[in-house]
Amino acid sequence: MDLITIIIGMVCLGIGAVLGLVFSKSSLNSKAQFIINDAKKNAENLIEKATVQAEAVKKEKHLQAKEKFLELKSQHDADIQQREKKMQESEKSLKDKEHKLNDELSKTGKLEKDLERQIADYGKKHEILERKQQELDAITAQKVEILEKISGYSAEDAKNELVEAMKAEAKTKAQAHVQSIMEEANLNAKQEAKKIVIQTIQRIGTEQAIENSVSVFNIESDEVKGRIIGREGRNIRALEAATGVEIIVDDTPEAILLSCFDPVRREIARLSLHRLVTDGRIHPARIEEVVEKTRKHIEEEIIEVGKRTIIDLGIHGLHPELVKIVGRMKFRSSYGQNLLQHSREVANIAATMAAELGLNVKLAKRAGLLHDIGKVPEQESELPHALLGMQWAEKFGENPEVVNAIGAHHDEIEMTSLLSPIIQVADGISGARPGARRQVLESYIQRLKDLESAALSFDGVSSAYAIQAGRELRVMVESGKVSDDQSAQLSYDISEKIQNELTYPGQVRITVIRETRAVNIAR
Repeated sequence: MDLITIIIGMVCLGIGAVLGLVFSKSSLNSKAQFIINDAKKNAENLIEKATVQAEAVKKEKHLQAKEKFLELKSQHDADIQQREKKMQESEKSLKDKEHKLNDELSKTGKLEKDLERQIADYGKKHEILERKQQELDAITAQKVEILEKISGYSAEDAKNELVEAMKAEAKTKAQAHVQSIMEEANLNAKQEAKKIVIQTIQRIGTEQAIENSVSVFNIESDEVKGRIIGREGRNIRALEAATGVEIIVDDTPEAILLSCFDPVRREIARLSLHRLVTDGRIHPARIEEVVEKTRKHIEEEIIEVGKRTIIDLGIHGLHPELVKIVGRMKFRSSYGQNLLQHSREVANIAATMAAELGLNVKLAKRAGLLHDIGKVPEQESELPHALLGMQWAEKFGENPEVVNAIGAHHDEIEMTSLLSPIIQVADGISGARPGARRQVLESYIQRLKDLESAALSFDGVSSAYAIQAGRELRVMVESGKVSDDQSAQLSYDISEKIQNELTYPGQVRITVIRETRAVNIAR
């Protein structure tokens, strides 16, 4: 009974489960159908909205395209109108040119006809002129025959005599005319040149101190002299051998003379002696050590002087070797004038003159500083210092104008730029001023004699005197042999000879004096 009850219960339970599943499935199907229907409605709404928006966008784009089309069309029409206007203007210009050309052609035709008439008239006149010329030649020949018979001269002889007389007269008049033109040109040129030179000298001129080839080393007592000489003179011999300087120890109290043509060696010897005397240890080994240290110190000072000089002058990009050469110029002199001071002065003078003339100031200053670098070679050279300096400047990459100015400042080569004569003039200004240089008496006297001999070599010169330290030459001529007009020519010829054959600083003024004297004796 219980088993049947259990089975029945289990069957009922299974049926209930089946029925529950059936009712559950039907409920789910109804819900799914509702969701599907709702989704369809939403999709239809979205499609309808998208369709409306698409229509609106389509209308808007259509309107924009229409406006763009109208804008492009109006722009195209304006371009076409502008082109048509230009074409019309071009056609009008061509028509005007055509009318002008036709007018010119018509005028040319008239000119051709007039020219043909003039040529015909010229031919007739030429024939008439030839006939008249033949008649004139015949009459002239008759007159020449009559004159030859009367004068006893042939026509050729008379012509030659007349030509010679005319040549002499023309030469005299031409010389007087040339002299007046030269005087007028020189007056204007000299005024402007003097203005530039005077302004330059006033701004740049510096005092000069004459340098000698002997230095004096002062000592405290004669006891120091003995220590410098050393036993049997070994110290002084070691010092002379190490420095290359002659040391003169004489009776001069508290002084020793250092003699050498090379200022660098003299400076090394002077500084070495100062160090040795201050230190107190003086013997050959110590002398060699001190001299070597002093030489290195001088070399460093040379480089420092060169750098300081180019900085002061505002020169840039100079080769290190040229800087060293510039520094060595401090220890060189030219006729007693310190070479570095002279070169700096020439650089400043040349820069001022270049500025006045509108030339390159930097190049002028550079060439002025380097113009005498050939005077400081480490080894002796047979070349003139201008050519040697030119070679160095070219080797170390200097500007061609600077190279030419260095080589041409003593006329060893031809000048190729305006910078070269400026450097030559600046060098003359710096070296020729009174007191700037010391001249050897013999060379000075010889220069004056050469000036007087150059003037005396001309015919008609009775005497000549060089005055003003060779800056002026007074020439006395014989009044019977030289006329007033010929005096001007003689002055010019003497100046040309002096300029071409002699060497002199600055300028030489030639004054020709002609005097007429009438002398009678009353008895």
